Parts: sequence; C-alpha cells; structure tokens
Amino acid sequence: MSSWYDHAIIYQVYPKSFQDSNGDGIGDLNGIRQRIPYLQKLGINAVWLNPIFVSPQVDNGYDVANYYAIDEQIGTMAEMDSLIKELHAAGIHLILDFVLNHTSDQHPWFKDALANPDGLYRDYYIFKGHDNRRPNNWGSFFGGSVWEPDPSGTGESYFHLFDKHMPDLNWANPEVRLSMEDVARFWLGRGVDGLRIDAFIHIAKANLDQDFPTTADNSQPVLAEPFYANLPQVQSWLRPFSQRIRADYPDVFLLGEAASANVNLAVDYTSPEAHLMDSVITFRYFPTTNTGIDSAIATNLQPASIDWPEFKKTQVTWQQTLSGVSRPILYWGNHDMARVMTRVAHTPVAAASLAMLMYLQQGTPIIYYGEELGMENLHYDTVAPFADGSVDDFVETAQKAGYSAADALTMASATHKMPARGPMLWDDSAHNGFSTHKPWNDGRSDETASAERQSSDPHSMLSFYQQLIQLKQQALFEDGDYCLLSTGDDTYVYRRQLGQQTAYVVINLSSQKTVITLPAAAAQVMLSAGDYTVNDQQIILGAHAGLALSV
Repeated sequence: MSSWYDHAIIYQVYPKSFQDSNGDGIGDLNGIRQRIPYLQKLGINAVWLNPIFVSPQVDNGYDVANYYAIDEQIGTMAEMDSLIKELHAAGIHLILDFVLNHTSDQHPWFKDALANPDGLYRDYYIFKGHDNRRPNNWGSFFGGSVWEPDPSGTGESYFHLFDKHMPDLNWANPEVRLSMEDVARFWLGRGVDGLRIDAFIHIAKANLDQDFPTTADNSQPVLAEPFYANLPQVQSWLRPFSQRIRADYPDVFLLGEAASANVNLAVDYTSPEAHLMDSVITFRYFPTTNTGIDSAIATNLQPASIDWPEFKKTQVTWQQTLSGVSRPILYWGNHDMARVMTRVAHTPVAAASLAMLMYLQQGTPIIYYGEELGMENLHYDTVAPFADGSVDDFVETAQKAGYSAADALTMASATHKMPARGPMLWDDSAHNGFSTHKPWNDGRSDETASAERQSSDPHSMLSFYQQLIQLKQQALFEDGDYCLLSTGDDTYVYRRQLGQQTAYVVINLSSQKTVITLPAAAAQVMLSAGDYTVNDQQIILGAHAGLALSV
C-alpha cells in the first residue's frame, strides 16, 4: 500500500539559519511559518527540521536537555503547534530530527545519574571502570577517548561517542528503550509525520572490556567503529520500538541516519520484513580522489574532487540493490557537509545538471535549504566561527607546512560543515532578509542571488528547481525502472521507464563538449541546463550541461 512518503520531496531546514522573526539573529519556528508560501511555491511536500529541543547548543541542538520542550531561542510549544497546523494546511508534512543515541549532560536523567550512583537513572547511561582509568582504548568521533571521568568522583567513567557533554544512552536497558518510545509518541501525537532518527546505528556497543587492536601506542584512543556501529542488537532493540510506534501511527515515516552503513546493511534496515526504517541516509555516496591533496596536512579539510567513475558505481549499486526493497535517499548536501556548489559544482550550470542527475533517479530527494538558490559556503577569516578544535590544529599544521593562515582558512571554509549553515538569502537587504540583527553564523559571502531576485527570473536556479521538482512528481520519475547506461567516465546517462513511457537523463560531468548517442531518437526535451544540441539519437552537450529527454 502506498504511503505519503513514497512520493515525498523533502526540504531540509536548519532552523537557526532559515528565518529570524524576532530580531535576535537566530532563526526560529515563527520564521519558518512565515516562509510556508515560499515552500509551497517551490513545490516540496515535506520539511525535515534539525533539532529544536531544549539544548545547551554544544552540538547545535544534537545535545538534547529536554525532549518535551522547544528551545527558547527557537520558539515555544504553541508556536510549534501552529507550525505543524499551517504546514499541514499547505499540504506539507513535517519530519523531526530525533536524537536517541545520546543526550546532553544537562538532561535531568544524566544529572540524576551523577547525583545518585545507585539510582534508577544511573543505568540510563554507560558507566564503567575504576580509579578514573579508561575501560578501553576506543576513540570518540569528536576526538580523544569515548570515556570521561565521572565528575561526581566515583572513579568510574561515562561513555560518549561524540562530545564529552553528550553521554550515550544505555540502550541495553529496556527502560531507556521505553522512554525513547514515549518521546516519539509525544511528538507524533502532536501531529508530526515522521522522525529522522539520528545516529541509530550506534546504539549498541561491543564488550566494553575489549581494546581495539592497534599497532600504535595502546594508551592513545583509536576509532573503533566496528565495536560501536551496526552491531546486531541495533536491529533487535529498534524493531519493537518501530513496531509499537507503527501500531498506533501506521503512516509515520522513519528515516534513519546510517552514516557508515553499506548497501547491504541498508537493505537489512529498510526491508519491509525487518520492521525497522522506511529509508536510510548513507554518507557513502561521494567517493573522492587524492588529486591535489597534500598529505602533510589533514586531508578532511582540503577540497577534494569527486571520483566520478567510483561515484557511478556507488550510485548504480544503491539503485539496483534497493530496487523493490526501499527508496534510496537522494541528496547532494546537508548540515554535516560543505554545500554542493562549493564542494562539487562550482558553477550554476553544473549545479543544475547535478541536481537533475541525482533527483531524477529512483528515490526520495532531500534538498538542503538554499541549495535551490545556488548558495555556497560562508568564508571565515578566523578559526573561532568553526567552533571546532580540529580547525585550529589544521591551521597551525598548515602554517608549519608553508601555507599562510589565510590559505588554510580558505580551505577549511570550503570543506567544513559550519560554513554550510549560513543564513538563508531571502532578499538584498541588510543580512539578506534573514534578520534585522547580525546572524548567529556570520561570515563573508559574495553571493547576490537572493530568493527575491531569483523568483522573478525564469532562467534562475530557483526556477530550475521548481521545474525539476514538478518533473520529479511525474509517475515516470517516481516509480519508473532505472537503468544506468555504459558511457565514458565524463558522462552520466540513465534511463527511466514506466509502461510505454521512457526518458533519458544525460549529464556531461566535464568542462569539455561531449557527444552521446542514445539507443532511441529523442522526442522532447523535458528539462535542460547549459548548452546542448539534439539531433535524433545524437546529443551534444556543452560544458557541464544536462538534459532530461523523452523518447
């Protein structure tokens, strides 16, 4: 039976950066509500909100201190109820970010766990060890050890996969599983339509006495992802959670963040028989080359080029393996990566072609706010706005390797996630209509392509995305079969077919003119980007150009 999310086109909103309605420089719920007409005109039918719960903002809301209240910077519960109601009236579903692997250390559960070592909530978290010694050598995703000494002085340490202010919940405790189910029910009961389940693949951990093998100094923490990612208990613990929620909310959309999951795990997580997720988001879509990378400095903060041959293999593997199982999630960017215009496309034509390439495939598009305007990363002139110690280290190391501080900051600004969270470009007024106050995330930007300016230009990126979204909603591109054609490394060509309808999406990935011969003569150009010529079966594409054609 078809569900609403089988035809979803999702727009990701980073609430703090979308629209400020009260002049404090921070986006809020009322600001989102004011922009519903824009979302309607764009054509999307679902919105995913990054975390809005009460939070100390150590990790921009992913450190939750109260799951049952809205952070006062972002709004009130009454404003949240109004947003849900008005989105629904506009035909737009709402998906909330749901953080269930960890909480803030300011959450009442964790405060009680520290204050009462023999109390109920101590076992809501993972405590182990003695004399402040680390139980193992596992490393945190945020650097250092996963273990932090208990500040109440018991000699034990608590486990945190992310920042030390974000202790992991103990999902081995059935009470934790029921408590998180209660949170989900609370929001679904208020009218939320879906949950984007953050970091769910990490809720199970291996034997905490086991060090991860390393040839380095065993006293130094090492990433031990096989010990805390995608373990079997993830499925056994989440299955009852998902089944019970669906029993009362059968139309709920459960979208899991499965960052490191391969395609076969994605099948396990999304197979209808598994009763877990409806779809998952992978971080494995974008293989890069080592071309131009300096091994003397951190590679993750250096701009890297997409390895297009490997990208094609990755895409077709996910497309074919998930066919008949679940809908792949299609995206070019999100809050955890540099913007597609900065990272990959670099020109409006290339950005439009890449959007066509990705979103007309089988699956559910997620469009990151401002992507439809061609927004780029901000540029920071100091390390402070990154709020990330690894950037400080990168700049210092780069200077020792002969780079200037300015060059190092340029590289970090082009690759880091924080500059991708800049304020939405609404108009050409001060602060681009986002706020009357200096934005919370302020950096240099040369962009002038605001939503207001683009809305009156039929050739703008915004206009292109509106047309693309309309095309995606046709049955051929929602439900048609997918087949990637064998072409050169610099082109990406696939067929969508549904009954007697056939279309080809033809993309030039290079800056050189290219010629492609289709299996059948083109009948109509459905959507285009850049320069092209169509002569029956022969397609001539200019630099980075792209076409969707019916035959």
